[in-house]
Amino acid sequence: MKVAMGSDHGGFALKERLKAYLEAQGHQVEDFGCHSTESCDYPVFGQAAAGAVAAGRCERGIVVCTTGIGISIAANKVKGVRCALCTDPLMAEMTRRHNDANVLALGAGIVGGNLAERIAEVFLSTAFEGGRHARRVDLIMKIEQ
Repeated sequence: MKVAMGSDHGGFALKERLKAYLEAQGHQVEDFGCHSTESCDYPVFGQAAAGAVAAGRCERGIVVCTTGIGISIAANKVKGVRCALCTDPLMAEMTRRHNDANVLALGAGIVGGNLAERIAEVFLSTAFEGGRHARRVDLIMKIEQ
């Protein structure tokens, strides 16, 4: 699967770890930055990664900042994106099954590396159930931005 990734300085180390993990699992990763721990603005990188998903360049996205909150808000401003902030594998599973989330947000100061790897693995491997959930996702997507 082709995965868009983005982070700010607070999420840089976790992004880099996840990128290596995902590539080792056979995923193709497109890294939209940032590229160091130098202070930067998370909306720039959240928008870039989410935009690649919305445009169809990448199938899914993963964005990381210190809490995951700010970058998830930024990603959700991109039309066509359903970004979910997850702190455990069950949340990642359910947001895929029920919400067809296409971008995962993680907080580097909230989840450790091993847990982040498991959350990402579940997010990327879980299918959308459709059915009654498709109707609800359609309703979400009709909300004006």
